Amino acid sequence: MPGLGRVPLRRQTPRYFSTYSFLVLSVPATTITFQFSDGQPAQTHVAASGESVLDVALNNGIQLQHNCGGVCGCSTCHIYVNAGGDDLPEISDKEEDFIDRAENPRINSRLACQCVVERDMQLVVTIPPQHFLGH
Repeated sequence: MPGLGRVPLRRQTPRYFSTYSFLVLSVPATTITFQFSDGQPAQTHVAASGESVLDVALNNGIQLQHNCGGVCGCSTCHIYVNAGGDDLPEISDKEEDFIDRAENPRINSRLACQCVVERDMQLVVTIPPQHFLGH
């Protein structure tokens, strides 16, 4: 095609440079603070939605008895929920029956296997003495 030549593209330099700022969002997380009646220092761990207090304890090397394997078949994972209990699932009749068999039950007693985290929350629990066998 005569008369048509290549026109060199002129590269334009931008007049300003855009600076991207990276915003770090703090995503609320569920934390469980474990306190121990035997005097060990408290430990705080992050829990994922759907995990139980028992799961979080065992995944972080905290010894908590669970003779039934965490299926609400005994009372060995008995704990005291000091804060955040209102955000936990409601206690079932079955869990309440097993808590009645636990050593030194209190009004804030729960079974760690039944305390399932469903949303962002902060729990504080105490693990009572675990010097017993069975339920």
